[in-house]
Amino acid sequence: MASPERNKKILLDMVKQPSNDRCADCGAPEPDWASYKLGVFVCVNCSGTHRDLPAISRIKSIRLDFWDDSLVEFMKTWGNAAANAFYEKCVPPFYYRPQEKDCVVLKDQWIRAKYERREFTGENNSLQQVYSSGLYEGILWKKGKENKQFLKRRFLLSETDFTLRYFTNEDSKKPKAVISMKDLNAVFQPEKIGHGHGLQISYLEEERTRNLFVYHDNSQEIVSCFNAIRATRFAYLKKVDPNARDSDLVPLITRSSIKEGYMEKTGPTQWEPFKKRWFIINLTDRKLSYFKTSLDALELGAVFIGTEGHGYSVREGQPKGNRSGRWRFGVTLETPDRQFVFLCDQEQDQREWIEAFKLVISQPMLPQHYNGKKTIHCSPCDYCKSGQ
Repeated sequence: MASPERNKKILLDMVKQPSNDRCADCGAPEPDWASYKLGVFVCVNCSGTHRDLPAISRIKSIRLDFWDDSLVEFMKTWGNAAANAFYEKCVPPFYYRPQEKDCVVLKDQWIRAKYERREFTGENNSLQQVYSSGLYEGILWKKGKENKQFLKRRFLLSETDFTLRYFTNEDSKKPKAVISMKDLNAVFQPEKIGHGHGLQISYLEEERTRNLFVYHDNSQEIVSCFNAIRATRFAYLKKVDPNARDSDLVPLITRSSIKEGYMEKTGPTQWEPFKKRWFIINLTDRKLSYFKTSLDALELGAVFIGTEGHGYSVREGQPKGNRSGRWRFGVTLETPDRQFVFLCDQEQDQREWIEAFKLVISQPMLPQHYNGKKTIHCSPCDYCKSGQ
């Protein structure tokens, strides 16, 4: 007869062991749940997807549920390390492995790919062809440049010339845009786009960032599209630097911002009216970009952020005697060329922006940063001829 307390203690001891002490699927610390059909310990969020796969996985709480002796023995036989060695045996280096804070669609499809479709065990490598063949074609809903309406557009991704093309209709032969893999980035933005499968694709157009906001109603399709982009970017990076190790190239495939949101900004004289803008700060290119709204297609301007040794610093507040805005929590960014003043709506936002600036400033500059070291001023529509 099973001893509930003894089995509970065994499970609680097991979950403290290396690899078991983090979710098998997203790496979240201190997982409290386990799949007794797969032998893995998972977090509460990932356990939700496991519950949706009853033929594949069965979930119990390691603290609250009754565990039979045979189930505990099964968990001891497997565990996260052994299970992942089997289910993640053939994950391509470019394939995105979701982390704790990633969006639901990424984690959901990762779990389904691992356990339901068994894409990475070596048994079903053909299933990887949709994103690893070097050619991807699909229909996505794309937000219009000047309005909020999403329209169907055909997208064509090719590793042959390292481009992403999109067409205004399914039968068009002439693309609306041809986007190079050189500066392309893709990141899921479900909250910003207003769709659980929302994907933001960004690239440089005449030295300014341009955004495409897309989604697909099918979660597997949009994640396959995302990983096809990553596969093509990875191939491009390997061509540029064939001697680089995969582990060095993978972090460069796509990047997420370390902070984004609204702030108010003023012009170079600091007497121009404050205007509300959407800001994005990236660590990879050390760039603070800003847009009129969160869903604007074209960047209004950008500021390069160097190190303290190069004359960059950030502090709380704004210079005395400056014009005030609607918001009152100031952030002052010093650069060798000028002083930038921003205002935040909440004190928490102010702290987060200052922390984000300090993080970038504290990181040493790489050779490629010196090539792009400049301040890109705003377009004339922001502050006409003001240089802001």
